[in-house]
Amino acid sequence: MPFKCSENSGSLFLSVFMKRLLLSFVVMLLVSLVQAEESKEITELRKKAAEQGDVDAQFILGLMYYGGEGVPKDDTEAVKWYRKAAEQGFALAQYNLGLMYAKGEGVIKDFPEAVKWYRLAAEQGHATAQNNLGLMYAKGEGVIKDFPEALKWYRLAAEQGNAEAQYNLGVMYRNGEGVIKDFPEAAKWFRKSAEQGFASAQYNLGVMYANGEGVIKDFPEAVKWYRLAAEQGFDFAQYNLGGMYAKGEGVIKDSQEAVKWYRKAAEQGDALAQYNLGVMYDMGEGVIKDFPEAVRWYRLAAEQGHARAQHNLGVMYYDGEGVIKDIVEAHAWWNIASARGHESAKENLTISEGQMTKDQIAEATKLAREYFEKYGKQ
Repeated sequence: MPFKCSENSGSLFLSVFMKRLLLSFVVMLLVSLVQAEESKEITELRKKAAEQGDVDAQFILGLMYYGGEGVPKDDTEAVKWYRKAAEQGFALAQYNLGLMYAKGEGVIKDFPEAVKWYRLAAEQGHATAQNNLGLMYAKGEGVIKDFPEALKWYRLAAEQGNAEAQYNLGVMYRNGEGVIKDFPEAAKWFRKSAEQGFASAQYNLGVMYANGEGVIKDFPEAVKWYRLAAEQGFDFAQYNLGGMYAKGEGVIKDSQEAVKWYRKAAEQGDALAQYNLGVMYDMGEGVIKDFPEAVRWYRLAAEQGHARAQHNLGVMYYDGEGVIKDIVEAHAWWNIASARGHESAKENLTISEGQMTKDQIAEATKLAREYFEKYGKQ
């Protein structure tokens, strides 16, 4: 005979289930409370050890206060404990204390003091401190700008495998800063960094393959490195990858893929990408032709001082495409682009003035001055 459920069996099952669930919750809560109590005891023991001069405890306590782990987040307290450990010669604490001074966290920002602590850690072989000390010399922050000295510290860190230092060393060789310009050497260090996933190095290695600098020109290889950086959100790489798809260099020409990558860079504020995305909407390449959308992207690039975008935005106003036809606005944008050396804008400026009244020209000139103050000097 088949089993028949009584009317109360479902309720009985639910009651048992709820009791078990409640019991599990109580057990978890008790475990959590015990762990919290244990953690509190460990923190107190660590504080006592730190106060007695235990350098490891001092450093860990600094980390805890900085991260707000087991104690309330307190940058000033973090600095206090980093300093105690740093003064005992603990390299990690010296580096972290330098970082706090460089960022102005828990202390007033003080580049010379940051340099002091970076140097102490760097001299003990701390690679990130060596790289950061190199940066201070390259930028002239807290020390007199000194490219050879920057190069020295970058190299020490790079030879330890620090990806950022390898990239920075590549930049020095590419630009000839502190060393004779050497593209093959730049490519070598960019590659070491790029292979560790450092996006800036991946992008720059892509540029070297695209231009044939320090390596044999190789568009597919350029695309490979641009893509790796682009997938990490690096806007310059996204723009360049879009360009490779637009021109069919290293990949099959694909306007839709070009639009995809231009858009990613444009949404991050890259003016070149915004301009090119505007062109794609203007021409209907990779997207349905959309003049208002073209105007939108031209304007964003134009407001960043991009001369070609300023020119094209003027054209849209002149033709009334995507905006209400407005010769005054057109003249204003051409005037700004002309001031930046755009030849077609100069020609269009002259043509438009033959179609305008003196009042319109005066209004456009006033508007151009306002725009130039906002957008023309970037």
